[in-house]
Amino acid sequence: MAAETTRPEDALAGLAAQLRDEGPVIAAHVAETAEAPALGLLVAAGPRCAEDPGGYAAVVELVREGYLCHYREPRLLGRLDADLRLLVGDHLYARGIEKLALLGDLLAVAELSDLISTAAQLDADPGADPAAPEIAWLAATVAIAAGAGDPHREAKATLRDSGDPVPLWSAAAERAERAGLSEQLSLASEAVGFAAPNRG
Repeated sequence: MAAETTRPEDALAGLAAQLRDEGPVIAAHVAETAEAPALGLLVAAGPRCAEDPGGYAAVVELVREGYLCHYREPRLLGRLDADLRLLVGDHLYARGIEKLALLGDLLAVAELSDLISTAAQLDADPGADPAAPEIAWLAATVAIAAGAGDPHREAKATLRDSGDPVPLWSAAAERAERAGLSEQLSLASEAVGFAAPNRG
């Protein structure tokens, strides 16, 4: 990721430019967005990402766009038809994991790989808590930004086994607080549409 020069706040604009370079099939469908790269800004603010905050922001937003292509409304690629959207989503997943693997950040590779798998599991479960996917995203981003301890790993297992996302949110909020990322986590939560519970 040393080649990434994108500032964290420009992560989505940089991704749009990369997508236009993919060729005419995709380029014609890339849209502009005024949306802030909130998850990218969260990860970029973390101590684990201090050497390349722009690169980490770019990767997280790249994988996020892949997720949105699969399960939600993409910010940059909403004009694609459904079948092509899924193919592009897979491509973005693979590119993001590849960039992290080249960096040698095994924790981040594991977190995003787990996240992709968890998102698929939650999507296939009609009884899943609607907040669970976004909590999983926020928790993975905090783990990449500030590290993943036993509470995070145990809470991920709880989400996979029982579908309960509350322990994962608690672990992420506590890790973010210890790392000085509470404000960034709050902004990212709002951006992805998750109303964080009042912990006061």
